Amino acid sequence: MNQPVGKDKRARVPVRAMTQQIAETVVKAAQAKAAELGITMSVAVVDESGNLVYFARGDTSSFITFETARGKAVAAAGFRRPTQEYDAHFRANPAFWSSIAGNLKLVPGPGGFPLTRDGVMIGGVGCGGGLGGEDELCAEAGAAAIGQ
Repeated sequence: MNQPVGKDKRARVPVRAMTQQIAETVVKAAQAKAAELGITMSVAVVDESGNLVYFARGDTSSFITFETARGKAVAAAGFRRPTQEYDAHFRANPAFWSSIAGNLKLVPGPGGFPLTRDGVMIGGVGCGGGLGGEDELCAEAGAAAIGQ
């Protein structure tokens, strides 16, 4: 089928605040922190709606880290705070968290950080592959790379 040459008549997609370049910067900083800690880390970046923008699996990270990293990023973006901050709430309210975790595909636990620009939520970063504290340090480093 021949396509007419000229202006694309499809509806345009709006320019989003979370770009591939920003996401890649976050991932590289988080993985650099992991290397500093002597571990490998999987890192996921989602936009403000929890849609995956970028993912990189650590070379020796388990296959499950795709879901754990992405789920922590979703939780950080959705609740607009580092996942470590509501760890006590996770533990105190397991029924609540298990009910929403499956539906929203979020993972409660340390290792997620919200990503903002000029005070506006643009997404979240989640890390998986280390211990909870290591995941948290890497996610924090990723967020810091874009001026958090």
